[in-house]
Amino acid sequence: MGRQKKGRNVNGWIILDKPRGLTSTHAVARIKRLFDGRKVGHAGTLDPLATGVLPIALGEATKTVSYAVDDEKGYAFTVRWGIETTTDDAEGEAINVSDARPTVADIEAVLDRFTGAIEQVPPKFSAIKVNGNRAYDLARDGEDVELKARTVEISDLAVVDTPDDDRTVFEAVCGKGTYVRSLARDIGRALGCYGHVAALRRTRVGPFSLEDCVTLEEIEEARAPDAAPAALEIATLEAGAAEDEAEHDAGDAPLRDELLLPVEAALDGLEHLELSSSDASRLVRGQAVLMRGRDASVFVGPAYATSRGRLVALVECDRGTLRPTRVFNLGR
Repeated sequence: MGRQKKGRNVNGWIILDKPRGLTSTHAVARIKRLFDGRKVGHAGTLDPLATGVLPIALGEATKTVSYAVDDEKGYAFTVRWGIETTTDDAEGEAINVSDARPTVADIEAVLDRFTGAIEQVPPKFSAIKVNGNRAYDLARDGEDVELKARTVEISDLAVVDTPDDDRTVFEAVCGKGTYVRSLARDIGRALGCYGHVAALRRTRVGPFSLEDCVTLEEIEEARAPDAAPAALEIATLEAGAAEDEAEHDAGDAPLRDELLLPVEAALDGLEHLELSSSDASRLVRGQAVLMRGRDASVFVGPAYATSRGRLVALVECDRGTLRPTRVFNLGR
């Protein structure tokens, strides 16, 4: 007999407001434990010092991670002028310093150089692989890591605040693979004053924004999936008057699963097709579906199909012919 998988069959997205100091890997581990999920993954690493939107997929939602990862991301970040560091953020050691400080006019005059498709060299302390090893592991071992420039897309970059002469706050919208730390470093070099990221908050990943976020505290305070209200009431009666209020608070808390967004939440940018039960069954069996009549789609490209409100499959459309690329097992 095959070994039974551990954990619950729970499906959906948790959009975590990642706290400062927590790695993305540790955040995923916390969510996996809190939901007792069998399979968990995240859509886009955040540095430990960064906060904000970290979409975490559970169960069948892991099949849609690439759609969130490949989409645009939004950031609000603070650059500290006058110091360039080994890590391009506040954790590193200073390697270049300057007494010069840019004005807002100076900064805005160079921003055009950093919008659109640009060439960017990732930080030496990054997860980029060099000969099979992570760049940050090589850098920590004292090796001189030389990373190649990559083309990234920055669709928007603007100054939004200047708290003092030493710091400027920016907002940016950028594509996959962009490093905000590199952006701060390169702007500082272009201005001749150096700079590094002092604070970083991710505000959006594809369709997910800060408005969708929940904190670890909110998740921990929610009732676990197997917490039965009846059991809570019995415990309350036995605990006595001193603990009565605390138990009622626990009983009134939302279930953790109620904090989940649906699997298809990551697919907002795709064409949506609603199918009959018979056509949905064909897709589930891996068979193509030919749509005829007025409901036939002339769309060409990827889409997602539902039936009676239930997500069925990711499909590739070609003028009315639907071919399944990923099938979802969300209960029949």
